[in-house]
Amino acid sequence: MKGVYIPPFLMYTNKKGIIMALHMREQLVRAVLAHAQGEIAKHRANVEVYLEHPAGIGEHSDITEAIQVELDKIARYDDQVEVVNKYFKSSQTMSDVDRRSSEIK
Repeated sequence: MKGVYIPPFLMYTNKKGIIMALHMREQLVRAVLAHAQGEIAKHRANVEVYLEHPAGIGEHSDITEAIQVELDKIARYDDQVEVVNKYFKSSQTMSDVDRRSSEIK
């Protein structure tokens, strides 16, 4: 692909060590998974804040309810990840995304 710039996040190295551009399907699947995992990380952080500093959250008089709302959001995005893995999984997409999600945990 001479002369065409492809951002690094849209590329991968195949088993033979050759750098390849991702197909549109792979890009979209990766984007959906990355978004869902980012949202999970954000809402996990919110729960941790509620658990560690409940007095510092002035706008939430019911901390338990606020935590439940965050857990519902985590569950929503976790379900999205499961659906993509079950119905749209490809080995290249999942190997990269699984590696990145394990770095988040």
